[in-house]
Amino acid sequence: MKKPLLAVKDIVQITGITSRTLHYYDRIHLYKPTHLTEKGYRLYDRSSLAKLQTILFLKELDFSLKEIADIVKLSRQEQEQILKQQRQTLLSRKQRLESIMAALEEYVSGKDISQLQLFNSTSALPLKQQYENEARFIYGETETYKEFNETLESISPDEKEARFESMEVIFKQIASCGDQDPASDEVQRLIEQWKPNLMQFMTCDEELLACIANTYKFDVRFKNYFNQYGNEDLADFLYSAIMYNINR
Repeated sequence: MKKPLLAVKDIVQITGITSRTLHYYDRIHLYKPTHLTEKGYRLYDRSSLAKLQTILFLKELDFSLKEIADIVKLSRQEQEQILKQQRQTLLSRKQRLESIMAALEEYVSGKDISQLQLFNSTSALPLKQQYENEARFIYGETETYKEFNETLESISPDEKEARFESMEVIFKQIASCGDQDPASDEVQRLIEQWKPNLMQFMTCDEELLACIANTYKFDVRFKNYFNQYGNEDLADFLYSAIMYNINR
């Protein structure tokens, strides 16, 4: 029995791709019809379906059409070698997407962007290193920053974590006082606790405290960081409380 020729509509019905796609593949010489009728209709024999299915498979593997055009000309062994390399590429991409999804879920759940593990597989530096570079760029020549950096380098990771955690406890307590005046005794008592915690890392005069207060108020990253304590106005509240403490 002679194998029937398939029209474009038959190919569309079998594979699910559009006639426009078939026409485009023909135009770029990727997948051409087996025959053309006198009226210019495209016809395909059944054996050519295997090539089309290979093209669709390679496209699903994220090869470009130009790459696919080169791959289908190769032997099966050569194709397998390229597919092994592509598998590694896709695995790396999968791992990166999983990392991005994890960071996205943490951000949506309220975690500050400065604490996310991002940019580890890109040309951009990790956020933590970006912040360190920014601080070094702005304050690197000051004695205060040198003191801060030397202090961080001299303490153990566990002690460093404990000091930051004590700061977070105070921020949470201040956040719970959001219905009070920043100048209230309770809020100012907490600011007085905050200052020595800060001074574990650097010597803070009034000028530097004012600088920190302004950073809390105007740097969107700090605003986002403080949002995790459940008070969207905490950055502004801290600014007012610190400035009152300086000026009183």
